[in-house]
Amino acid sequence: MPMSSQVFRVLDLFAGAGGLTAGLHQSDKRFHTVRAVEMDLAAAATYRTTFGDIVYPGKIEDWLVNEDVPAVDVVVGGPPCQGFSALGKQDATDARNRMWHHYAETVRLAQPQYFVLENVPQFLSSPEFELFQAAAQKGGKLAEYSFTPHVLNAADYGAPQARKRIVVVGWHKDLRDPGLPATTSEGSPMTVADALAGIPHAVSQRELPDRFVEFQGRTFAGAFKTSELHLTRNYTDLSRARFATIPTGGNRFDIPDDLLSDCWRKHTTGSGDVMGRLRWDRPSVTIRTEFFKPEKGRYIHPTENRAITHYEAARLQGFPEDYQWVGSKTAIARQIGNAVPIPLGNAIGKLLASTLTTQ
Repeated sequence: MPMSSQVFRVLDLFAGAGGLTAGLHQSDKRFHTVRAVEMDLAAAATYRTTFGDIVYPGKIEDWLVNEDVPAVDVVVGGPPCQGFSALGKQDATDARNRMWHHYAETVRLAQPQYFVLENVPQFLSSPEFELFQAAAQKGGKLAEYSFTPHVLNAADYGAPQARKRIVVVGWHKDLRDPGLPATTSEGSPMTVADALAGIPHAVSQRELPDRFVEFQGRTFAGAFKTSELHLTRNYTDLSRARFATIPTGGNRFDIPDDLLSDCWRKHTTGSGDVMGRLRWDRPSVTIRTEFFKPEKGRYIHPTENRAITHYEAARLQGFPEDYQWVGSKTAIARQIGNAVPIPLGNAIGKLLASTLTTQ
C-alpha cells in the first residue's frame, strides 16, 4: 500500500471529460492524477487536452491487460450506470452494470489507501451492489478494504444542481473511515441565477467554431473553451409557440390543447419535468446528456424560449470558463451530462486530502 507524502497519486477510471479529476485538483494542489482510463474517444480527447497525455483511450478491461496498474494513494471513478438508471427501462443484465468488477480489480492491483466509486442511487438496490459488498469479504477482490455508501446531493456541496448520487468511500482496513464530505451549502444552495450570472440570455450561434484536433488517428472538432459553447438550436415556430406558453416553473401540462401533439393529448399523466422551465431561484434539475432537448426534462431556460445551451449546462455542472472540450455538439453534451459536478468532486477531494494528511 503506497504512502502519501506531499503528493497524492490518483488513478481515475471511467474518467469521462475529467469532472472528478478537476474537482480533486481544485480541492488540493497535492492531488496528482497519474493515469486515467476512458473508452469514449471524444471524452478521452477532452481529458487529454485539459490534463495532459495521461489518459488511456480504450476499454478498462484492455487497459488491465496492456498496462501495469500503477501504485496510487486514491482510485476514483464512476462505472457506467445505464442499466441501473431510473430513466427508461432498467436492465439488470446490461453488461455495463458489471464494469465495477474491473474497478475492483484495479483497486486490488493499485492498493490505494482510499477509493471513491460514484453511481446512481439505484445502484444501492441492485444485485451488483450485493456482489460489490461480497467482494469485500474474505477471499474477495476488496477483502483488504472497508467501505460505506453515502447518498449525496450535489446541491449540498456548492453545485447549483439537485443531483443525487451514491458515493462509495472505501479505505484500507489499516486506516480509518474518512466519513462524509462536509456540506457547504445545505439549506442555502447555489441557484440557477448564481450559475448563469453574466451569460447573455439571447443566443443566435448554432454551430461550433471551425476548429479540429487529431487524436488516436481520428479528427475531432475542437478544442473549445466552455465559453465557446453558447449554442442554440433551430427551433420550429410550433416549438417556440409551445415554449412561450410555459411559465416559470411550468411544464408540458401548461401547454394549451391546440398546441399539443396527439401523443401528449392522450397522456395526461407522467413526468412534470418534460418541457419544464427552470427557475432562477432554485438549483437546476440533474443535468443529463440530452439537456439540449426540452422534451427530455426540465431544461427550458428560465426566461428564454429555448433549452439551455451547452455553455449553461457546463456552468451548472461547475466547469470553468477555460475548460477545453473536444467533439461534436452531441459528444460534448454527453460529456457534460455524464460528469461528476466539480463542486461535489471538490468536497470529496477536501475530505480525502484532510484524511491523508492527518492519518
